[in-house]
Amino acid sequence: MHNKIYSHICHMNIGSCFLSQGKLSFPASSNIRVPREVRIGCVSRHVKAVMRKKSGTSNNNPNKAQNAKAIVIVKRSGGGGLLTNLVRDGVEGIEELVGKTLILELVSNELDSKTNLEKKTIKGDAHKTEEKEDEVYYEATFELPTEFGKVGAVLVENEHHNEMFLKSIVFDGFPDGPVHLTCDSWVQPKYDNPVKRVFFTDKSYLPSQTPSGLRRLREEELELLRGNGEGERKSSDRIYDYDVYNDLGDPDSNINLKRPVLGGSKQYPYPRRCRTGREHTDSDPSSEKRSLDFYVPRDETFSDVKQSQFTMSTISSGLSAILESLDAILTDQNLGFRSFEDIDTIYKEGFKLPPLKGNGLNFLQRTVPRLIEAANDSQNLLRFDTPETLKRDKFFWFSDEEFARETLAGVNPYSIQLVKEWPLRSKLESQIYGPPESAITREVIEPHILGYGTIEEAIKEKKLYMLDYHDLLLPYVSKVREIEGTTLYGSRTLFFLTKQGTLKPLAIELTRPPIDGKPQWKQVFTPASYSISHSTNLWLWRLAKAHVLAHDAGVHELINHWLRTHAVMEPFVVATNRQLSVMHPIYKLLHPHLTYTLAINSLAREILINGNGIIEKSFSPNKYSMELSSAAYDQLWRFDLQALPNDLIDRGIAVVDPNAPHGLKLTIEDYPFANDGLLIWDAIKQWITEYVNHYYPTPSIIESDQELQPWWTEIRTVGHGDKSEEPWWPNLKTPKDLIDIITTIAWTASAHHAAVNFTQYTYGGYFPNRPNIVRTKIPTEDPSKEEWETFLNNPEQTLLESFPSQIQATTMMLVFNILSYHSPDEEYIGQYLKPSWAEDPTIKASFERFNGRLKEIEGIIDSRNADCNMKNRHGVGVVPYEQMKPFSGPGITGKGIPYSVSI
Repeated sequence: MHNKIYSHICHMNIGSCFLSQGKLSFPASSNIRVPREVRIGCVSRHVKAVMRKKSGTSNNNPNKAQNAKAIVIVKRSGGGGLLTNLVRDGVEGIEELVGKTLILELVSNELDSKTNLEKKTIKGDAHKTEEKEDEVYYEATFELPTEFGKVGAVLVENEHHNEMFLKSIVFDGFPDGPVHLTCDSWVQPKYDNPVKRVFFTDKSYLPSQTPSGLRRLREEELELLRGNGEGERKSSDRIYDYDVYNDLGDPDSNINLKRPVLGGSKQYPYPRRCRTGREHTDSDPSSEKRSLDFYVPRDETFSDVKQSQFTMSTISSGLSAILESLDAILTDQNLGFRSFEDIDTIYKEGFKLPPLKGNGLNFLQRTVPRLIEAANDSQNLLRFDTPETLKRDKFFWFSDEEFARETLAGVNPYSIQLVKEWPLRSKLESQIYGPPESAITREVIEPHILGYGTIEEAIKEKKLYMLDYHDLLLPYVSKVREIEGTTLYGSRTLFFLTKQGTLKPLAIELTRPPIDGKPQWKQVFTPASYSISHSTNLWLWRLAKAHVLAHDAGVHELINHWLRTHAVMEPFVVATNRQLSVMHPIYKLLHPHLTYTLAINSLAREILINGNGIIEKSFSPNKYSMELSSAAYDQLWRFDLQALPNDLIDRGIAVVDPNAPHGLKLTIEDYPFANDGLLIWDAIKQWITEYVNHYYPTPSIIESDQELQPWWTEIRTVGHGDKSEEPWWPNLKTPKDLIDIITTIAWTASAHHAAVNFTQYTYGGYFPNRPNIVRTKIPTEDPSKEEWETFLNNPEQTLLESFPSQIQATTMMLVFNILSYHSPDEEYIGQYLKPSWAEDPTIKASFERFNGRLKEIEGIIDSRNADCNMKNRHGVGVVPYEQMKPFSGPGITGKGIPYSVSI
């Protein structure tokens, strides 16, 4: 694709080649994205042409002063309406007339050989020369004395009234060819921020290799990015610092919205977030006040295209209808669906909502302020796209086989684990939580493990697997049950690996600890075929599955998605910007994996995980949701186990086998997530291995790197300071250490996140398949006579009443729809060569191999999905497993691995 575009551009004249970098070069319907290296090449050729046209000859005499020309590309901001844009354009026009412009100062790589001081910069004004649909071009000319040497950096001052987004600067006229600077950064007006912005060339330098003329600037730029840890951050700041999660509650508006501080204590350990520095609340001095805007460093904010994703997805999902009508529904927030036919209508003709009552802010207007701008549809109709799973099989969610299959190939493939010990026992204190022995006995299990006489034999042959949410959830059961409209159990679900390579559910155990003077309660439920009382047991089994699915949905969203990808990545983003210069090769390697992470995490703190936010209102743990996430971080999270091979081994899903592909033998051979994930893991690791070994041929260079070592120290001791003393943190002494660390970070941000994110609507868009909350206890737990008769007479209604309410279901369907959506500007792992990687032929060749391998993997996954013998990823009514396919188009596709954990 890239070669075809490049060939096409190279056969165009210089003017067209220059135009090709904007959207006007190709028809809007072509959907072609010009690779950055091609784009910059076209600009360079344009600069050369201008130079030759103006000077008549090229400057090849090394004894004469060098004439250089710069092309500066500025991205136009899409924000504001017609009036705003007219005013902005008018102001910019006046500023140009009175000489307001961009001031560039060229910085030499070298110190003055006589004085050993930095050489004097060469200053020039850059004036606007051309405007495109979304870009503005500035040009500046410079005359450099022969002793100036090579340009290593540019200082930029913005004399305009507004901030400007600099995309790139290209210089030409030098004997060694053009000099590229990739900026991709906002530059504030000099009158608001007098500090000159520095941009370095795309060439990578380890700290010890930094050209002498750039060392001071490299160090000073990092100092600016670190800040001094004081004051409240402004939206225009570029400061990265740490703080605890002390802004989830809002006690000043309601004391019931007070939430514990996560991080900085033994009771609630947690990764750190980016510091905002707001004032603390009056009601709780430990909590930070919430505001309309949640600070993220200026360069971390969403692009215009990604920001518009929320608008487009929201309109298509019917948010406008909800906003017009939701207050009427909220007169009874517990209103559920009366029948499965009512659920079906929200995908077919939609269902009519009552008119809005009153003028007060409704639920979504309070909790989703960024989305209400899209509401302009006056129809009171709510209609969602039919998820692909439902399109293929209306009753897919009924199936026990699908229930088991989704533990291997659904949206949460990280929880299934091997049963290693028998009998099953809790590790919680029996004096508090009751007897530790599980109610799942051999008498329940052994009749159904065909081909094995005893459980011990099945365990020895690695045939028993489990979803174990017992000890994690049980401590929260009593607290959660004090809240109206939700309930909770500890749960275990046991599966048997059949000869066909699929999992078969054997039993579900639900446990309630001693509560309100009542002793511990626990019960085992089995599939209907195991029981003489078929009809009653069938509905009890379905209800038990609903509870387990709600547990799985909560663990997925709060732990395997939010905690393990978003929250734990934030300290890596902050530390990388604080400790690694943009010139550092490891910064350039990591940067794609960090893009937009702080922005999406900030949005989550604003509307999703905050007190009384969407997660609390829609998931079983309610106000204890983030406490549960903290407990999981404390008990379960280890950096070394985030590496896919280590995770599979830890869960008993794989064993080390040097003779097996990837050095691992899977205990479940047909495990789509692991099968495909290991291909991606190996491809990432090979790319990173070649990259790291190129810059660090010996361990001594690693150990002496004055930026890399503080980076790793700060991640452990500050960003994840609550776990700083854990023995499992890897050392950073050798190239292998660095390869393992970077591969784990890259995997977590890209493939791990993709595996748990982009099929949320596919599997959760029809909520009976994955109810995010179960609101009522199971009928067999201390039932009254009336409750039991109601269940016996109408078990379907009992199941419907246990499901999420209408507002809970539709809200989460909306959220899943947005989170599952790929924006048009999504950049997928290994898709495009970065300018800095193109600067080095060795790195460029490595990346091209990486890109080629990812394309091969796509073909391998397609062939696996076509193999009828791989039953966990192929079959009638089953959505093929494509989460690990690297590339995707926009929309909800169920595939595609973006670089970072942004949606």
